[in-house]
Amino acid sequence: MVSLRLYTLLLLSLRALSTYAQEDASPEDAVNPSTSPNLAVKVSTSFPSSEIFGIKLVNGHPTQALLSFTNDEASPINVAFVGGSLWGPDPKTNGATSRIVRNVTSTRYNVEIPAGEKESVSYSFATELHPQELRLQLTAVVTNEAGTMYTMNAFNETVSVVEPDASLFDVQLIFLYLFLLALFLGTLYFVYNTWITTLFPQKARAGKGGERAKRSSGGSKKVDPADQVAVVGADGPAVTSGAKAYDESWIPAQHLNRPEARRVKSGARPKSRGKPE
Repeated sequence: MVSLRLYTLLLLSLRALSTYAQEDASPEDAVNPSTSPNLAVKVSTSFPSSEIFGIKLVNGHPTQALLSFTNDEASPINVAFVGGSLWGPDPKTNGATSRIVRNVTSTRYNVEIPAGEKESVSYSFATELHPQELRLQLTAVVTNEAGTMYTMNAFNETVSVVEPDASLFDVQLIFLYLFLLALFLGTLYFVYNTWITTLFPQKARAGKGGERAKRSSGGSKKVDPADQVAVVGADGPAVTSGAKAYDESWIPAQHLNRPEARRVKSGARPKSRGKPE
């Protein structure tokens, strides 16, 4: 537990010292200590998923690095920690110097490498930055048999931070498209009901009496000319058909049974009442 705290404090202090020491220097000027004069150990870093055009750090996706150690010491060594940082141009000096943009994850290993042997460790980290080009520095902390700690620069090159490729089958994008489509259709429906419908006149609906008459008549029927009767009224002559075009069930009987007019003979004279003699 004590050794873990010491390793963590050592790695953090080394980062702080490198930050202050390299404020006025570019990361390209840093000496590559992969072949340390105090420790006969070599380290190299490769990225299995890197492309031919360079190393790309995809936002939101873990980047895997493979660190290969070669122990040329007469005694075994121990790989304690691997960490790193991303460097970019300092806007205060218009890019003349560099600054730390983001520290990446530190991972503990405690992997022992025997004398004259080679060993590889996998190191993964993720980024969430704006697309840009930065310099990636990876540092490894190793110890010898006596417990002396050494820091080794495992990687120091330019990398590109990029956004992940968009896919048509991405679930989040599909839900986003559906939400935007529903919002667009809802807006169109609101605009149509609010302004568009007022520009067109609405058709008048038929009354209940017309519907009842249509149901009672059973629809439109052809009328025989023989059944048509001429009617002369105050508004002029009109023609009606013998077929009834209305429902008589709701008309009172006294209005249906009209009294017939009595016919009077032309030769007959009405009797006059005389005075009694």
